[in-house]
Amino acid sequence: MTSDATALSGTGVAGSALVYANLTAAGLYAHALRRGEGRLSADGAFMAITGQHTGRSVQDKFVVDDPEVHDAIWWGKINQPLPVEKFAGFSAKVRNWLGARDELFTQDLFAGADTGHRIKVRLVTTNAWHALFARNMFIRPTAEELKTFEPDFFILHAPEYEASPAEDGCRTSTLIALSFAKRTICIAGTSYAGEIKKSIFTVMNWLLPERGVLPMHCSANLGKGGDTALFFGLSGTGKTTLSSDPERSLIGDDEHGWSDTGVFNFEGGCYAKVIKLSKEAEPQIWDASHRFGAVLENVHGDEHGVLDLDDNRYTENTRSCYPIEFIPNIVTGGQAGKPKNVVMLTADAFGVLPPIAKLSAAQAMYHFMSGYTARVAGTEKGLGKEPQATFSTCFGAPFLPRHPEVYGRMLAERIGRDGADVWLVNTGWTGGAYGTGKRMSIQHTRALLRAALDGSLAKVEFVRDPFFGLMIPKAVPGIPDNVLNPRDSWADKAAYDKQAKHLVSLFEKNFETFAGAVGDDVKAAAIKAAA
Repeated sequence: MTSDATALSGTGVAGSALVYANLTAAGLYAHALRRGEGRLSADGAFMAITGQHTGRSVQDKFVVDDPEVHDAIWWGKINQPLPVEKFAGFSAKVRNWLGARDELFTQDLFAGADTGHRIKVRLVTTNAWHALFARNMFIRPTAEELKTFEPDFFILHAPEYEASPAEDGCRTSTLIALSFAKRTICIAGTSYAGEIKKSIFTVMNWLLPERGVLPMHCSANLGKGGDTALFFGLSGTGKTTLSSDPERSLIGDDEHGWSDTGVFNFEGGCYAKVIKLSKEAEPQIWDASHRFGAVLENVHGDEHGVLDLDDNRYTENTRSCYPIEFIPNIVTGGQAGKPKNVVMLTADAFGVLPPIAKLSAAQAMYHFMSGYTARVAGTEKGLGKEPQATFSTCFGAPFLPRHPEVYGRMLAERIGRDGADVWLVNTGWTGGAYGTGKRMSIQHTRALLRAALDGSLAKVEFVRDPFFGLMIPKAVPGIPDNVLNPRDSWADKAAYDKQAKHLVSLFEKNFETFAGAVGDDVKAAAIKAAA
């Protein structure tokens, strides 16, 4: 603990507050409990309820329109411009508000396991549990590294402060504002901790392309033979679950860079969605979430703190944040060699995509730029009974400050240069759409993935799917043939054909949003209706 200005150096925050700098998990637990920020689960995890915001406030995220970055930003609904003068006023108010608190918590942390590409981040927050979240989520410096720590970016985290739409140029009292020029992020009006994590991911997505490193919204793991695999996928597709494979070592569960030397994790922790988490299917995540040091967001527990992971009373987006060391088999240091396999995950609720397909290089870029999955009422509030297609370019549109084609071209170059095989894996529905069919067996998915990653799947015979142009395996030992070909799993073949054509039309419509940014090879590989 310190009460001088050292811990706030560079932040612009000044005041008489007590500043608790770089406390360990135990110290942050003690303060969080003293301050009534949450309670303990029966197993010792810290349970926090985030109130109104139980997910990211996408419409309240703004990028400061600094002249030096203006031409490179992908402006639009995702990167909404905030005038420089508005940010100056807003950030000054946030600093003054933070300085007037009785207590503040700071954490100095790294983003990026590769020391050649990492950044130093200083977080200032009002809550001990948010400091613990950040400490879990990012890479923790050694005591020696802290002695010379000079931040590259600052996060001013004021969850209880309310922005003013009239004065600050925002939409609501919630405002997440990023200034790349000022190297500062201000977060106000939301207690959802994911905003801290994703703001730094956005920063890495801004910085790394200019260094020749591809930033990726993906998980990564390492086989016993030294083979690296990447897993792209939106929320609910199984990215965290499938990369936490007891047969392979985890590099990281969400954010990575692909450089000339290999793959490296941006983070030092995991942020797993835990609604309906199964101890049998996902033992590593289960164990990591039931112990001291984990932070549980919006997870319900009874009066004794016994967790009910099936309870969605606060949100479907229940989360567990824990240091990556809580997973037993990890790659120490968060780095590995160049990827041998790239897996693109989708949870197709229309039930028409195959459980696995091998992609050409052009198809890989097409599906990367498409970033398809489908959401259903069981995974998000406000959805009806019918599946809704979601396309998030590069599997991470909300976090891309640059134009998507920048990342798409880099991926295509990396795959071509490093010779990775690319697979499309459907973890969604089979035998019918959501409501009629059933969820793909995770045992089947794991078996197919293992066959892909160990090289045996590449040796089987493949056939071309007529609707999506995908190459699907004709037969795989241990997997029923009618699972491999989704049309065979439907009792009503005409209904399958109708549903498949519908999804094709959705792919076609989405392709119009990026068709002008890709080459003829990708255009030829695009999913389109038969003439």
